[in-house]
Amino acid sequence: MHRFSARIELIQESSLNVARTHLDDLTKPRGSMGRLEDVAARLFAIGQGQMPLVVEPAIMLTVAGDHGVAAQKISPAQQAVTRQMVRNFLNGGAAVNALCRSAGMDLRVVDAGCAGGPFEKHPALLDRRLGDGTDDISLGPAMSREICLKGLETGVALAENYAVQGYACIGTGEMGIANSTTAAALYCALLDIAPEAVAGPGAGADAAMLRRKIAVVRQALQVNTGLLREDDPIGALAALGGFEIVVLCGIILGAATRRLPVLIDGFICSAAYAAALKICPAAAGYSFLSHTSAEPGHGPVLQKLDPDQIPLLSLGMHLGEGTGVAAAYPLVRCAAAMFNDMATFSSAGVKM
Repeated sequence: MHRFSARIELIQESSLNVARTHLDDLTKPRGSMGRLEDVAARLFAIGQGQMPLVVEPAIMLTVAGDHGVAAQKISPAQQAVTRQMVRNFLNGGAAVNALCRSAGMDLRVVDAGCAGGPFEKHPALLDRRLGDGTDDISLGPAMSREICLKGLETGVALAENYAVQGYACIGTGEMGIANSTTAAALYCALLDIAPEAVAGPGAGADAAMLRRKIAVVRQALQVNTGLLREDDPIGALAALGGFEIVVLCGIILGAATRRLPVLIDGFICSAAYAAALKICPAAAGYSFLSHTSAEPGHGPVLQKLDPDQIPLLSLGMHLGEGTGVAAAYPLVRCAAAMFNDMATFSSAGVKM
């Protein structure tokens, strides 16, 4: 057993059954609250039967990093946009800021390795730099295995730190120009998917750029083939990942270690989730897929990765940053409120 999975326990079916019995006794027809009942049952099992269900306060961790593969001109956005958007997050002006404020989530921005050196200090910024951007995956590995392991440990420590601070739910978000290329390569390696089936327009690539992107993903798989083994997801992360994706993978594993629900954002964060499940399949029980991205490969990837999990939302979103998580988090709160606050048939004197 890998050290990143040693403390993650399987969600118990017995706890799910207890939760379903409670849900069936609430003053409503059985199953009439649909997916919210599934969410509530899993929250109950995550908390090992503790009542009431608690999902507040919640924190969004938007992790940023740059990618050497951006030099291959596979994104219409310049690499400098990563750094510009981090400053936008810190100034409170991005979509994820607006949605987190609306949803009642706190937000921290994690610099996992943006090009251009460290940022100036800011109360909302966490400096967890692994380097000044990754190496170009189309020419060789993105990072060493040692740096990858450090990134995973960084993510685990972040999740554990916020658990100690009293947070009851963690959201994942990302920023990094060219990271849809990195994510596509990871999906290919981890799930045995062809590049053309998973590479999409990302930040708005046209048809010619998309063809180049597919070719770059294929080249990355070829030049790193010796590092890509089915039984070694950490090797795939080191070869093809981004600093932000590695840290996000650690956050997902760390949340599961501390028995906290963790909400997964779109195409990029789902690549971190895919790696987390390859490292420890039990992490799936603690993870909620927030939405299906409009990125064409996302739906098929999720179906292959975890067919039992249906994303909470499908709104045609494809921004990233954690925006899908912030939009879905109120549904998690609704699920907890339903479970905690509704009367039972016996207590309300209602007979069906």
